[in-house]
Amino acid sequence: MPDASLASRLCRLPITTVLGHEVRVAGDRRSRLLGLAHLDRAQAGPGLLIPRCSSIHTFGMRFGLDLYFLGERGEVVLVRRALPPRRFAFCRRSVAVLELPAREGGEILPAGS
Repeated sequence: MPDASLASRLCRLPITTVLGHEVRVAGDRRSRLLGLAHLDRAQAGPGLLIPRCSSIHTFGMRFGLDLYFLGERGEVVLVRRALPPRRFAFCRRSVAVLELPAREGGEILPAGS
């Protein structure tokens, strides 16, 4: 059953499981550009996977993000925790980014930590 609080623009996106999280996949230009921006935390759902991506911005975000930059085999190559709104983040080795609503804490952790 679909989550009634999920933003309508996310409802049509495909779902996949990444690192144990069932998330929507931003595969088209609009969903990649908007990501989770301008949404309340409840409307954002559990998160978003952005394939073919090595950098993101948090302009328009209403909450912080935990970011998992993924390598070619799906391995985590960098983790950024609680990245606040109005920031950029990138990782040259990344081929996809998993965006999750931030948990408590704001430290930057290297992969494997």
